[in-house]
Amino acid sequence: MRLRNFAAPAGLLFAALASAGCAMGPSVSGSFDRTVSVKGPIRLELNNTSGDVSITGSADGKVHVHGDAHASGIGFESPEKRLNELLANPPIEQHGDTIRVGEEMRRLRNVSVSYTIEVPRETEVASSLLSGAQTIQDVRGPVKAEAASGSIRVSHIERQTQLSTLSGSIRADNIGDDIRASSASGTVTVSNIKGDVRISALSGSTQIIKPGGRVEASTASGSVDVEGATSDVKAHAASGRVNVQGNPGANSYWDLKTASGSVQLGVPANASFHLAAQAVSGEIKTDIPVVVEEQGKHSLRARVGSGDGGRVEVHTVSGEIRLRAS
Repeated sequence: MRLRNFAAPAGLLFAALASAGCAMGPSVSGSFDRTVSVKGPIRLELNNTSGDVSITGSADGKVHVHGDAHASGIGFESPEKRLNELLANPPIEQHGDTIRVGEEMRRLRNVSVSYTIEVPRETEVASSLLSGAQTIQDVRGPVKAEAASGSIRVSHIERQTQLSTLSGSIRADNIGDDIRASSASGTVTVSNIKGDVRISALSGSTQIIKPGGRVEASTASGSVDVEGATSDVKAHAASGRVNVQGNPGANSYWDLKTASGSVQLGVPANASFHLAAQAVSGEIKTDIPVVVEEQGKHSLRARVGSGDGGRVEVHTVSGEIRLRAS
């Protein structure tokens, strides 16, 4: 698709809009409510251009949709006409066990809707927003939530969860399965995850608390913090601190790397694993007893405890490596 340059003096642009019948006036607001009866597990598909979204599981076996709509005073039709058209025909469709919300919003210009939706707990959710915050909680899932600009918050989801935003924070709590999250610009925080955790961020800090399975976290610019790790951990930062606390299991492999930043490793006093650490430009410090196998100016191979546990490899180009008791 070719992109043309539409730059023009303000006077000419205004004249062109006026000649095309563009209306300018005060904004108007209104709301609508719809209830849909369903049977058995359902799938909710939501698409929204602008406006916050809240989706909550309930126990009454129905889908309740409340929308707060706002039509701006700029457009080729009056804001009242655009708003009345939306309120008379809310963008809610039912196709078997699938409920679609917001699909018809593309035909309405300069209209935003904030949704509050209650669904049965046995609901799968697929939500996509251009601009707005999302909150999803107390549903079985799976859950997939995307945003171009806006925060995402999910909690108490039983099945797999996938979250992504270009600009905005992500927070997930009490997920009963695996989680995948990505953010181009924003912090990512997850806690109490029963399954595996995979997180990627271009710019922003990542915090993982009490993962139940394997952890894979990376950031280009920002810190990575993992607390309560017991399985495999892969934590990489191009520019930022890496801090991992936990206890490597007998078959665990921890791969901790940062190009520019320190690496902090916190383990119990009775931990047992094999350590290989390298700091190209920086010190390696241990605050707990280790049995040194090989040591150089910027490298260390050692056993912690009996050394019959997992394997931990730590590497930083510019920064300190520190092993301490958690």
